Amino acid sequence: MNILVTGSRGQLGSELQERSVLCDNHRFFFYDLPDLDITDRYQVESLCRDHDIEVIVNCAAYTAVDKAETDTVLAFKVNRDGPAVLAECAKVRNALLLHLSTDYVFDGTSSTPYRESDPVAPLGVYGRSKWEGEERIRQIAPSYLIIRTSWLYSIYGVNFVKTMLRLGSERPELRVVVDQIGTPTWAADLAAAIMSIIDQHDRDSSYAATFHYSNEGVASWYDFARAVMELGGLPCQVLPIESAEYPQIAPRPKYSIMNKSSIKKEWAIDIPCWRDSLVAMIQHLPKG
Repeated sequence: MNILVTGSRGQLGSELQERSVLCDNHRFFFYDLPDLDITDRYQVESLCRDHDIEVIVNCAAYTAVDKAETDTVLAFKVNRDGPAVLAECAKVRNALLLHLSTDYVFDGTSSTPYRESDPVAPLGVYGRSKWEGEERIRQIAPSYLIIRTSWLYSIYGVNFVKTMLRLGSERPELRVVVDQIGTPTWAADLAAAIMSIIDQHDRDSSYAATFHYSNEGVASWYDFARAVMELGGLPCQVLPIESAEYPQIAPRPKYSIMNKSSIKKEWAIDIPCWRDSLVAMIQHLPKG
């Protein structure tokens, strides 16, 4: 199959590029700004036509959670209007649209892991824009697969793990939020799951579903930071604080653990524990 990956320079897009070299049965086309603007329908249509695209994997997103509160127009343009454009193009080509979304569509008031059917209630602009992007896809694309994920990190780009490793090497102690609970997700694991889904997808049948994917297990940001210091061999002491002691512009869900039973059952995907994946990610980091 001919597969377009948008947002190819981000964490997940970069992991997909790394794995694409092992796929002899697919042709991948990786695009990001400035070469492709997913909100430009003419650009997207032309590219899909020229490469005879059969699957679109949308990794492009506006992810600056705090900045989105004031940069509302751009956040909705990228996270809502962009997916709508991709959905229209997928519809014309009878292509599958595989779209990445977020745990931030939930408000974090649950006490049990969120299922795909649970009501959404985003707290901020970022979550609302991602939710509206999901809804545009459901309204337009006859064949789509939405995957919500959480706390993404990788050896690429800027993320929590790399920031903690940098700060842990510079400071004797750090204060990290202890009352926000979720699950870290290694982008390499998510990329492997996406590749598996693409391999299993029946090109000749329509498909419409939403799934949750994160690594297994539960952690607070404090737990996550302590594990980074331990596995990174850093002496930095991590101290727990409450969210109120670390004010941020945009509210975050206090609880964003997601139930992954549907994606595991539907696509026979084995999901590693977050700590095991963190070990592997740190081992993959460039030395020096």
